[in-house]
Amino acid sequence: MHVADAAGSGTRTTRSAQRVLVAVDKFKGSLTAVEVAERVTAGLRRVVPDLVVEALPVADGGDGTVAAAVAAGFERREVRVTGPLGDPVTAAFALRDGTAVVEMAEASGLQRLPEGVFAPLTASTYGSGELLRAALDAGARSIVFGVGGSATTDGGAGMLSALGARLLTAGGEPVAPGGAGLAELASADLSGLDPRLASAGIVLASDVDNPLTGPKGAPAVYGPQKGASPEDVGPLDAALAHFAKVLEETAGARAAEYAASPGAG
Repeated sequence: MHVADAAGSGTRTTRSAQRVLVAVDKFKGSLTAVEVAERVTAGLRRVVPDLVVEALPVADGGDGTVAAAVAAGFERREVRVTGPLGDPVTAAFALRDGTAVVEMAEASGLQRLPEGVFAPLTASTYGSGELLRAALDAGARSIVFGVGGSATTDGGAGMLSALGARLLTAGGEPVAPGGAGLAELASADLSGLDPRLASAGIVLASDVDNPLTGPKGAPAVYGPQKGASPEDVGPLDAALAHFAKVLEETAGARAAEYAASPGAG
Protein backbone atom coordinates (compact mmCIF):
# COMPACT_ATOMS: atom_id res chain seq x y z
CA MET A 1 0.00 0.00 0.00
CA HIS A 2 1.34 3.47 -0.93
CA VAL A 3 0.28 6.62 0.91
CA ALA A 4 1.23 10.07 -0.46
CA ASP A 5 0.22 13.73 -0.15
CA ALA A 6 -1.71 15.07 -3.10
CA ALA A 7 0.37 17.83 -4.74
CA GLY A 8 -0.43 21.24 -3.31
CA SER A 9 -3.60 20.16 -1.53
CA GLY A 10 -2.32 18.72 1.75
CA THR A 11 -4.80 15.88 1.47
CA ARG A 12 -3.67 12.22 1.52
CA THR A 13 -4.64 9.64 -1.06
CA THR A 14 -4.30 5.88 -0.75
CA ARG A 15 -3.45 3.44 -3.49
CA SER A 16 -4.04 -0.21 -2.59
CA ALA A 17 -1.70 -2.99 -3.61
CA GLN A 18 -3.34 -5.32 -6.07
CA ARG A 19 -2.82 -8.35 -3.90
CA VAL A 20 -1.49 -9.35 -0.48
CA LEU A 21 -0.37 -12.88 0.33
CA VAL A 22 -0.66 -13.88 4.01
CA ALA A 23 1.54 -16.98 4.51
CA VAL A 24 1.72 -17.65 8.26
CA ASP A 25 2.51 -20.49 10.65
CA LYS A 26 0.76 -21.01 13.99
CA PHE A 27 1.34 -18.85 17.08
CA LYS A 28 1.95 -21.89 19.27
CA GLY A 29 -0.20 -21.95 22.38
CA SER A 30 -2.30 -19.07 21.08
CA LEU A 31 -3.65 -19.40 17.52
CA THR A 32 -3.53 -21.97 14.74
CA ALA A 33 -2.08 -20.98 11.36
CA VAL A 34 -5.60 -20.79 9.93
CA GLU A 35 -6.72 -18.51 12.77
CA VAL A 36 -3.67 -16.25 12.36
CA ALA A 37 -4.36 -15.94 8.64
CA GLU A 38 -8.02 -15.11 9.29
CA ARG A 39 -7.17 -12.38 11.78
CA VAL A 40 -4.43 -10.81 9.66
CA THR A 41 -6.80 -10.82 6.69
CA ALA A 42 -9.56 -9.21 8.74
CA GLY A 43 -7.19 -6.50 9.96
CA LEU A 44 -5.98 -5.68 6.46
CA ARG A 45 -9.50 -5.45 5.08
CA ARG A 46 -10.60 -3.27 7.97
CA VAL A 47 -8.09 -0.66 6.79
CA VAL A 48 -8.47 -1.27 3.04
CA PRO A 49 -11.91 -2.84 2.43
CA ASP A 50 -11.36 -3.62 -1.25
CA LEU A 51 -7.91 -5.17 -0.78
CA VAL A 52 -7.43 -8.56 -2.45
CA VAL A 53 -5.99 -10.92 0.18
CA GLU A 54 -4.85 -14.50 -0.41
CA ALA A 55 -4.44 -16.53 2.80
CA LEU A 56 -2.04 -19.49 2.79
CA PRO A 57 -1.53 -21.13 6.21
CA VAL A 58 1.80 -22.96 6.37
CA ALA A 59 3.50 -25.35 8.80
CA ASP A 60 6.97 -26.63 9.74
CA GLY A 61 6.29 -30.36 10.08
CA GLY A 62 5.01 -30.08 13.64
CA ASP A 63 1.48 -29.69 14.93
CA GLY A 64 -0.69 -27.87 12.42
CA THR A 65 0.83 -29.50 9.35
CA VAL A 66 -2.32 -31.48 8.51
CA ALA A 67 -4.48 -28.39 9.09
CA ALA A 68 -2.33 -26.41 6.65
CA ALA A 69 -2.74 -29.14 4.03
CA VAL A 70 -6.51 -29.17 4.55
CA ALA A 71 -6.58 -25.38 4.15
CA ALA A 72 -4.78 -25.88 0.82
CA GLY A 73 -7.51 -28.22 -0.44
CA PHE A 74 -6.61 -31.65 0.92
CA GLU A 75 -9.34 -33.87 2.37
CA ARG A 76 -9.20 -34.44 6.13
CA ARG A 77 -9.38 -38.10 7.18
CA GLU A 78 -9.74 -39.26 10.81
CA VAL A 79 -8.78 -42.59 12.37
CA ARG A 80 -8.51 -44.06 15.88
CA VAL A 81 -4.91 -44.78 16.80
CA THR A 82 -2.76 -45.31 19.88
CA GLY A 83 -1.65 -42.17 21.70
CA PRO A 84 1.85 -41.71 23.16
CA LEU A 85 0.79 -43.18 26.52
CA GLY A 86 -1.10 -46.12 25.00
CA ASP A 87 -4.58 -44.61 25.20
CA PRO A 88 -6.74 -44.45 22.05
CA VAL A 89 -6.95 -41.05 20.34
CA THR A 90 -8.61 -39.74 17.19
CA ALA A 91 -5.95 -38.47 14.81
CA ALA A 92 -6.17 -36.95 11.34
CA PHE A 93 -4.21 -37.04 8.12
CA ALA A 94 -4.79 -35.22 4.85
CA LEU A 95 -5.23 -36.81 1.42
CA ARG A 96 -5.45 -35.59 -2.17
CA ASP A 97 -4.80 -37.37 -5.46
CA GLY A 98 -2.77 -40.18 -3.93
CA THR A 99 -0.64 -37.90 -1.74
CA ALA A 100 -1.07 -37.96 2.03
CA VAL A 101 0.18 -35.50 4.63
CA VAL A 102 0.73 -37.31 7.92
CA GLU A 103 1.63 -35.49 11.12
CA MET A 104 3.43 -37.30 13.93
CA ALA A 105 2.09 -34.79 16.46
CA GLU A 106 -1.48 -35.83 15.61
CA ALA A 107 -0.88 -39.32 17.02
CA SER A 108 2.23 -39.04 19.17
CA GLY A 109 2.50 -35.35 20.01
CA LEU A 110 2.93 -33.38 23.21
CA GLN A 111 -0.60 -32.14 22.56
CA ARG A 112 -1.81 -35.69 23.27
CA LEU A 113 -0.47 -35.69 26.84
CA PRO A 114 -2.56 -34.55 29.81
CA GLU A 115 -1.60 -31.07 30.99
CA GLY A 116 1.55 -31.17 33.06
CA VAL A 117 2.23 -34.85 32.28
CA PHE A 118 5.38 -35.97 30.43
CA ALA A 119 6.70 -39.44 29.66
CA PRO A 120 10.15 -39.02 28.10
CA LEU A 121 11.23 -42.60 28.84
CA THR A 122 8.05 -44.47 27.90
CA ALA A 123 6.08 -42.40 25.34
CA SER A 124 5.72 -44.32 22.07
CA THR A 125 5.36 -43.48 18.38
CA TYR A 126 3.20 -46.59 17.79
CA GLY A 127 0.19 -44.47 16.83
CA SER A 128 2.21 -42.66 14.18
CA GLY A 129 2.86 -46.01 12.52
CA GLU A 130 -0.87 -46.72 12.64
CA LEU A 131 -1.51 -43.35 11.03
CA LEU A 132 0.96 -44.09 8.24
CA ARG A 133 -0.72 -47.45 7.69
CA ALA A 134 -4.12 -45.74 7.50
CA ALA A 135 -2.77 -43.41 4.81
CA LEU A 136 -1.55 -46.42 2.83
CA ASP A 137 -4.94 -48.08 3.31
CA ALA A 138 -6.56 -44.95 1.88
CA GLY A 139 -4.54 -45.35 -1.31
CA ALA A 140 -1.66 -42.96 -0.66
CA ARG A 141 1.30 -43.59 -2.95
CA SER A 142 3.25 -40.59 -1.73
CA ILE A 143 3.45 -39.52 1.92
CA VAL A 144 4.76 -36.29 3.40
CA PHE A 145 5.50 -37.16 7.03
CA GLY A 146 5.84 -34.22 9.42
CA VAL A 147 7.96 -35.33 12.37
CA GLY A 148 7.90 -32.30 14.69
CA GLY A 149 6.09 -31.79 17.97
CA SER A 150 6.32 -35.34 19.28
CA ALA A 151 6.14 -36.38 22.93
CA THR A 152 8.51 -39.26 22.25
CA THR A 153 12.20 -40.14 22.16
CA ASP A 154 11.96 -43.72 20.92
CA GLY A 155 13.70 -43.29 17.56
CA GLY A 156 10.53 -44.32 15.76
CA ALA A 157 10.68 -47.81 17.28
CA GLY A 158 6.99 -47.80 18.11
CA MET A 159 6.17 -46.64 14.61
CA LEU A 160 8.20 -49.47 13.11
CA SER A 161 6.40 -51.98 15.34
CA ALA A 162 3.00 -50.72 14.17
CA LEU A 163 4.18 -51.18 10.58
CA GLY A 164 5.17 -54.80 11.14
CA ALA A 165 8.70 -54.82 12.58
CA ARG A 166 9.48 -57.09 15.54
CA LEU A 167 11.81 -55.50 18.10
CA LEU A 168 12.65 -58.16 20.66
CA THR A 169 14.52 -58.60 23.93
CA ALA A 170 16.97 -61.43 24.54
CA GLY A 171 14.03 -63.42 25.92
CA GLY A 172 12.09 -63.04 22.65
CA GLU A 173 9.56 -60.56 24.07
CA PRO A 174 8.68 -57.21 22.49
CA VAL A 175 10.70 -54.39 24.00
CA ALA A 176 8.84 -52.06 26.35
CA PRO A 177 7.37 -48.89 24.79
CA GLY A 178 9.48 -45.77 24.70
CA GLY A 179 13.12 -44.88 24.38
CA ALA A 180 14.17 -46.44 27.65
CA GLY A 181 12.92 -49.87 26.55
CA LEU A 182 15.40 -49.89 23.65
CA ALA A 183 18.22 -50.55 26.09
CA GLU A 184 16.89 -54.14 26.27
CA LEU A 185 16.70 -54.58 22.49
CA ALA A 186 18.49 -57.72 21.33
CA SER A 187 17.22 -58.21 17.78
CA ALA A 188 15.18 -56.48 15.08
CA ASP A 189 13.20 -58.47 12.55
CA LEU A 190 12.14 -56.21 9.68
CA SER A 191 10.84 -58.97 7.41
CA GLY A 192 7.24 -58.25 8.37
CA LEU A 193 7.28 -54.57 7.48
CA ASP A 194 4.28 -53.45 5.42
CA PRO A 195 5.36 -54.22 1.83
CA ARG A 196 3.63 -51.08 0.56
CA LEU A 197 6.39 -49.00 2.16
CA ALA A 198 8.81 -50.25 -0.50
CA SER A 199 6.88 -48.63 -3.32
CA ALA A 200 5.55 -45.54 -1.53
CA GLY A 201 7.44 -42.28 -1.82
CA ILE A 202 8.04 -40.89 1.67
CA VAL A 203 9.33 -37.39 2.41
CA LEU A 204 10.19 -36.34 5.97
CA ALA A 205 9.13 -32.77 6.77
CA SER A 206 11.27 -31.21 9.47
CA ASP A 207 12.82 -27.83 10.20
CA VAL A 208 15.85 -29.11 12.16
CA ASP A 209 19.05 -30.97 11.25
CA ASN A 210 20.07 -32.74 14.47
CA PRO A 211 21.55 -36.26 14.27
CA LEU A 212 19.99 -39.06 16.27
CA THR A 213 22.48 -39.15 19.16
CA GLY A 214 25.35 -37.19 20.69
CA PRO A 215 25.62 -33.63 22.09
CA LYS A 216 23.31 -32.29 19.36
CA GLY A 217 21.16 -35.43 19.16
CA ALA A 218 17.48 -35.93 19.91
CA PRO A 219 17.75 -36.77 23.65
CA ALA A 220 20.16 -33.94 24.47
CA VAL A 221 18.43 -31.19 22.48
CA TYR A 222 14.75 -32.19 22.49
CA GLY A 223 14.51 -34.54 25.46
CA PRO A 224 14.12 -31.67 27.96
CA GLN A 225 11.19 -30.29 25.96
CA LYS A 226 9.51 -33.67 26.46
CA GLY A 227 10.15 -33.80 30.20
CA ALA A 228 13.55 -35.53 30.26
CA SER A 229 15.67 -34.62 33.27
CA PRO A 230 19.47 -34.30 32.98
CA GLU A 231 19.63 -37.81 34.48
CA ASP A 232 17.31 -39.13 31.73
CA VAL A 233 19.25 -37.77 28.76
CA GLY A 234 22.28 -40.06 29.08
CA PRO A 235 20.33 -43.34 29.26
CA LEU A 236 18.04 -42.23 26.40
CA ASP A 237 21.02 -41.33 24.23
CA ALA A 238 22.68 -44.68 24.98
CA ALA A 239 19.44 -46.54 24.22
CA LEU A 240 19.06 -44.84 20.84
CA ALA A 241 22.71 -45.51 20.00
CA HIS A 242 22.11 -49.18 20.86
CA PHE A 243 18.95 -49.16 18.71
CA ALA A 244 20.96 -47.86 15.75
CA LYS A 245 23.61 -50.53 16.34
CA VAL A 246 21.04 -53.34 16.33
CA LEU A 247 19.46 -51.95 13.16
CA GLU A 248 22.92 -51.80 11.59
CA GLU A 249 23.33 -55.52 12.28
CA THR A 250 19.93 -56.19 10.72
CA ALA A 251 19.72 -53.73 7.82
CA GLY A 252 23.38 -53.02 7.07
CA ALA A 253 25.78 -50.12 7.42
CA ARG A 254 23.30 -47.60 6.04
CA ALA A 255 21.44 -47.67 9.37
CA ALA A 256 24.43 -46.15 11.16
CA GLU A 257 24.94 -43.64 8.33
CA TYR A 258 21.33 -42.53 8.54
CA ALA A 259 21.49 -42.18 12.34
CA ALA A 260 24.40 -39.77 11.99
CA SER A 261 22.79 -37.83 9.12
CA PRO A 262 21.43 -34.29 9.58
CA GLY A 263 17.77 -34.50 10.51
CA ALA A 264 17.86 -38.05 11.90
CA GLY A 265 17.09 -36.70 15.37
